[in-house]
Amino acid sequence: GLLAVLPVSAVAVELPVRKPGLWEMKVLGGGSTPEMTMQQCTDETTDKDMSTAMSPVAKEMCSKQDIQKTATGYVTDSVCGIAGMTIKSKAEINGDFNSAYTVKSTSHTEGGMGGAPRDSTSTIQAKWVGACKSDQKPGDIMMPGGMKMNIKDMQKLKALIPKAPAK
Repeated sequence: GLLAVLPVSAVAVELPVRKPGLWEMKVLGGGSTPEMTMQQCTDETTDKDMSTAMSPVAKEMCSKQDIQKTATGYVTDSVCGIAGMTIKSKAEINGDFNSAYTVKSTSHTEGGMGGAPRDSTSTIQAKWVGACKSDQKPGDIMMPGGMKMNIKDMQKLKALIPKAPAK
């Protein structure tokens, strides 16, 4: 039958919601990117918001976005276009989303101002550190250097970003 030919991955896999509380995320860049640690305070609703906040943007820019469940976690595969560049990226997500997980991503960028194609890799090591502190609310992201922002404010900011004029 024809249906047997269709890939099973056509079913949209969603990434699991992380355990509520404070997550520490260490971003290990490849090469020229410095290491950076940030913290996120999250609860179930906010974590869903965090992934859906990016989705509309991603849907506009990405021609392909696949998530597949693997034995150890998930693999995502995307092709996105931004500012005249094409970015193909692949990420491997391993872990349990309750105590710790690791995201290894590789991306290949072509076009844009830089000219030559560029490859970059990064690793994010996330671990659950406990309950959010009293001055933190779900959606807060604490950046290095004491800067704090909230995902909900980012959604407000998105509405303020002027749309690029169509050429």
